Amino acid sequence: MALDLPDFPWDQLVPFKQRAAAYEGGIVDLSVGSPVDPTPEVVRAALAQATDAHAYPQVAGTPALREAIAEWYGRRQGVTLTPDQVLPTIGSKEFIAGLALWLGIGPGDTVVFPEAAYPTYELGAALVRAEALAADDPAAWPETTKLVWLNSPGNPDGRVLDVEQLRAAVERARELGAVIVGDECYAELGWEPPYDTAPTPSILDPRVVGDRVDGILSVYSLSKQSNLAGYRAAFVAGDAAILAEVLAVRKHTGMMPPLPVQDAMIVALADDAHVQQQKARYRARRNMLRRALEGAGFRIDHSDAGLYLWATRGEPALDTVGWLADRGILVAPGTFYGPAGAEHVRVAVTATDDRIAAAAQRLASGRRLAAS
Repeated sequence: MALDLPDFPWDQLVPFKQRAAAYEGGIVDLSVGSPVDPTPEVVRAALAQATDAHAYPQVAGTPALREAIAEWYGRRQGVTLTPDQVLPTIGSKEFIAGLALWLGIGPGDTVVFPEAAYPTYELGAALVRAEALAADDPAAWPETTKLVWLNSPGNPDGRVLDVEQLRAAVERARELGAVIVGDECYAELGWEPPYDTAPTPSILDPRVVGDRVDGILSVYSLSKQSNLAGYRAAFVAGDAAILAEVLAVRKHTGMMPPLPVQDAMIVALADDAHVQQQKARYRARRNMLRRALEGAGFRIDHSDAGLYLWATRGEPALDTVGWLADRGILVAPGTFYGPAGAEHVRVAVTATDDRIAAAAQRLASGRRLAAS
């Protein structure tokens, strides 16, 4: 029997991309959050030095990498972990898609995720034929809930869950006996106080979980903070018993992060300077784009952290996508992320400085595509 998978939403953007590309000066593509800046030289050097990788790598990661991940959580998030409480992954998307399967979740069980959500949470539920429920209020999570996904800072809306909100979610998951996972890959990219000078709170924060992390995981990626999207460099941390079960499956399936990537991750995790440099680039682009959108009549909601502006003109999302395409700008409609995004668009700040400036100029001029 074929799986009832969600549609791949980006196919709907093809005609809008064609319209935007016809604008004089070409398209400004703000529809995806793929990094455009160079991978830090210190990381590339570490990768190059590790290219003699003739043996199979360790699925669990080298001891040095596990220690580096644990040290990073302690230094940046105030979370004390041991090496058996961390596990590298081949990017974070494969882990998000596969976790329900690896936990033995199936028909009759419920997987919960945010109301405005990255589509892979729902995909993970579909792969095991579990019920998928978009619900932000922990009181709405049913007794059948077996897995809860939180996403803070959120994609697409940049919403940040504070310690009290995270604690309430964890307490409800514990009542239900569900595993709860925080997807936190934008934690270093906060813009509004108090998140402009420190990472956003982790689900593993002692103020959230107390003195135990059973049933709780944190997922993190170096794609955004370190421009390592092409490396597929990510990790998960928390409940050692769950991670041992996941590790056993990953050993059988051969899900091994390449050894040169593991060595590069160690260097990236230890170097905070490049992260702050990249954050400064994104801050400048975000500020320019936000001013231009607001000047053109948009309202920006949430967007306290992350690489997107959650913008609205108070009209159907696809109407806004068309309005922007006529000005040579491509964005993602909020409907890609669930009904909660019916009147929003997600605007990425990951284009180069010159393309962000071009978008801002087009928004300020108000000039439309001549053929439209």
